Amino acid sequence: MNILVFGKTGQVATELQRQADVVALGRNEADLSDPAHCASIIASSEADVIINAAAYTAVDQAEVNEGLATTINAVAPTEMAKVAATRGLPFLHISTDYVFDGLGSTARAPEERTAPINAYGRSKLAGEQGVVAAGGTYAILRTSWVFSAHNANFVKTMLRLGKERSAISVVDDQVGGPTPAADIAATLLKMAEQLHPDNSCTYHYAGTPDVSWKDFATEIFMQAGLPVEVSGIPTSSYPTPAERPLNSRLDCTEMQNMFGVPQPDWRTGLTKVLQDLGEI
Repeated sequence: MNILVFGKTGQVATELQRQADVVALGRNEADLSDPAHCASIIASSEADVIINAAAYTAVDQAEVNEGLATTINAVAPTEMAKVAATRGLPFLHISTDYVFDGLGSTARAPEERTAPINAYGRSKLAGEQGVVAAGGTYAILRTSWVFSAHNANFVKTMLRLGKERSAISVVDDQVGGPTPAADIAATLLKMAEQLHPDNSCTYHYAGTPDVSWKDFATEIFMQAGLPVEVSGIPTSSYPTPAERPLNSRLDCTEMQNMFGVPQPDWRTGLTKVLQDLGEI
């Protein structure tokens, strides 16, 4: 199976290249700010499956660059999915828990009502809608709190701060499932093998158990052997340009039912990442 991946240096794209023989396109080869060019690549590709692992992920910057975020996160995947549909190529697209409003305390199922509370979420939801409307074989994979040994992410930030400070305050009223990029990549590859018109749908995939950012940080420091005291603060004490959802829990039942993929224990994934980074 020939797999074409949009994205090359991001967390999931990097893991896809580590786990499979894929053709991965970086921004210099396929810039999603130019949707027509990205669509033309698919039109002439010899791939059997397309995975879009590229996105505008700067959540706070999206508040002032919503037009660009929408081009990259919505217009580009829509045009790419249209061409993939025309050619009969399955199209897998990564999305986010930010398409929900973050209210409540229960895990959100894929079919529940979406209501993004920031520009990034709006752009990602528009991308989902475009992929579905393209009418081809597709899978939208919503995930949350992605981490790995690559690029900037919460784990690497905590490790840096943990070596500089003996105490740190971390938000404790946002709850979700940290998700190893390696597990997302493995899941996408498995889905690519099994995807067909009858199971084209939106799926959720996130790590378990659900925790707050404070609890996540505490586990990072514990596994890395860093003696850092972690105290919790409310989101209101850490204002950001983009509003963050308090509830990022995702119900991943349908993923297990359809593809036989259980939720990963993020603590095990964290251990592997820390080993990759040489921290343990």
